[in-house]
Amino acid sequence: MARRSRGRFIDGIVLLDKDTGMSSNFALQRVKRFFNANKAGHTGALDPLATGMLPICLGEATKFSQHLLDADKRYLVTAKLGQRTDTSDSDGEVVQTREVNFTQEQLDTALEHFRGETMQVPSMYSALKYQGQPLYKYAREGIEVPREARPINVFELNFISLEGDELTLDIHCSKGTYIRTITDDLGEMLGCGAHVIMLRRTQVAGYPYDKMVSLKQLEELVAKADAESLPLAEVLDPLLLPMDTAVSGFKEINVSDELATYLMNGNPVQVANLPVDELVRITIGESHQFVGIGQMNDDGLLAPKRLIVLREQQD
Repeated sequence: MARRSRGRFIDGIVLLDKDTGMSSNFALQRVKRFFNANKAGHTGALDPLATGMLPICLGEATKFSQHLLDADKRYLVTAKLGQRTDTSDSDGEVVQTREVNFTQEQLDTALEHFRGETMQVPSMYSALKYQGQPLYKYAREGIEVPREARPINVFELNFISLEGDELTLDIHCSKGTYIRTITDDLGEMLGCGAHVIMLRRTQVAGYPYDKMVSLKQLEELVAKADAESLPLAEVLDPLLLPMDTAVSGFKEINVSDELATYLMNGNPVQVANLPVDELVRITIGESHQFVGIGQMNDDGLLAPKRLIVLREQQD
């Protein structure tokens, strides 16, 4: 039996514009196949209903995906007023129908309630786990399990439009914020009920919206490479963002080539201006080559926490 190809060593981040109706894992596997990458991971799932920005980490970039999972997010959401569903979105069944009758002043007051730091009880239709199983699995079986309220922060909640019974909002929020839950709670505050009919993630951390690429665009580029006998890397790799963009908010600590030898072997080193209790981005030499992240240890030294495997070590 022929040995299955492991795929190529390729490091970077693809800003995928996920289509509606597909799972995040399906999208991840398609991107991995298009790039023929040996390793890939996403940075926090989007519901099948949702579209928009889903950063896909390839190769060594997967080591830093957690920092994007923890990053702030921004969403554009449209809620249908007057109907509450069992999943708080249009994939569920309508469980209550009520008249829509509120003033703009009442809406403004209700929206203000969700701004800033609050506590939110996660939806039963979420991927959070209870006794090892995702909540949505219990929900599909009609089982309600206890969930603790969690702190969230809504940095911005902007009114966009109200057309008939459809309300559109722009929400900038902290990690772990469930937009469906905000929508459901808002509908209850307005006395009419509401559920999500459109959800689009427009931003993750500081990544630019205009750098997103869809699966259809990737498919077209792969077809072009095949038709014109072009190397896959020549066609697709220019779409990749550097892997250190996942930790671009960290303070940079630049070390000499000499100290790098110790660091890359897992040894802590002495550096100046090392912040206390902060993760830092480590670069090497005059080229400022990114090699991973580190943190001060108990001896006041820079200790490596997560280092990449350099390309020359992979070849």
